[in-house]
Amino acid sequence: MAASAWCCLRCCRDGGTGHIPLKEMPAVQLDTQHMGTDVVIVKNGRRICGTGGCLASAPLHQNKSYFEFKIQSTGIWGIGVATQKVNLNQIPLGRDMHSLVMRNDGALYHNNEEKNRLPANSLPQEGDVVLTTVQFWIASSVNFIILLHLVLKKYYSSSRSSE
Repeated sequence: MAASAWCCLRCCRDGGTGHIPLKEMPAVQLDTQHMGTDVVIVKNGRRICGTGGCLASAPLHQNKSYFEFKIQSTGIWGIGVATQKVNLNQIPLGRDMHSLVMRNDGALYHNNEEKNRLPANSLPQEGDVVLTTVQFWIASSVNFIILLHLVLKKYYSSSRSSE
């Protein structure tokens, strides 16, 4: 017991010089190496403009993941997850097995099939921040991710109260 206590306190001797600094995790942003040809990335990789899609700079490594996005302005948009095999010029995304996308009308598409839909009275609007969780599993016999579902947990904006 004393040995384990000494081991835990070892970093405190010599004025704490044994402290191990934590590494900063790189910020996840939009990846300019994986975007459609008519896409422009602005605001230091935090905003997409133009026509087409863009992947993020970091993959999902867990079976449950979280991300959020803000509807900066009204228009036609989609948000979701995709493999690197997705055609980022073929919009709307969600038409093949390489992407699962919620579109601006609240429909959730994968492999060109509507999988789910938000109620019409709860569609994200301009200024809303949408908090999203994703659960998936990877089939060992194939090279792509099979996506089970994308669930919107909560969204809010400065003009509306939290729901």
